Amino acid sequence: MRSSSPATTRRRSRANAAPRLIAFNKPYDVLTQFTDEQGRATLKDFVPIAGVYAAGRLDRNSEGLLLLTNDGRLQARIAEPKFGMRKTYWAQVEGEAQAEQLEALRNGVLLNDGLTLPAEVSVLNEPNIWPRTPPIRYRANIPTTWIQLRISEGKNRQVRRMTAAVGLPTLRLIRVQIGPWSLGPLPPGQWQDLAIPAHF
Repeated sequence: MRSSSPATTRRRSRANAAPRLIAFNKPYDVLTQFTDEQGRATLKDFVPIAGVYAAGRLDRNSEGLLLLTNDGRLQARIAEPKFGMRKTYWAQVEGEAQAEQLEALRNGVLLNDGLTLPAEVSVLNEPNIWPRTPPIRYRANIPTTWIQLRISEGKNRQVRRMTAAVGLPTLRLIRVQIGPWSLGPLPPGQWQDLAIPAHF
């Protein structure tokens, strides 16, 4: 009888494993992958779980909620733009946000890869969140504003490009919710298992 290779055995094991969904609060300057040839911080430094993969991206300079799963179908439902999974971000932007800038974000912004869909946008009081390491670079004579943006697309670095396009460069970006899953009080660098709703 022909025996299975170790790689085939691992694939079968993952296919037979119960679906698992994990929330991770990604710190600043961590890559959303498990390996890096340049020795930079990755998910492997924080999430000691085999067989799970990030469902979507969160760029190295951004923080907050990242979902990981061992289920390919669930990963696609979360990550692929065609499913329109809504994502909520808190952005600290440079400058005092004006009504016309917020309205431009709500109406959709023309980027180099096309017009974004309208976003839900509101101004926030400064949230009570963890300090970033290293801190953002302030310019003493320029105020900052915290805004909340809710989008359902997945363009690369979309929130940062949207705010820059309306004259509000993002200094700090934190994702706080993806679909029905929110970051809650989960500390930076920590993870926890999540329930998967029946309709997923």
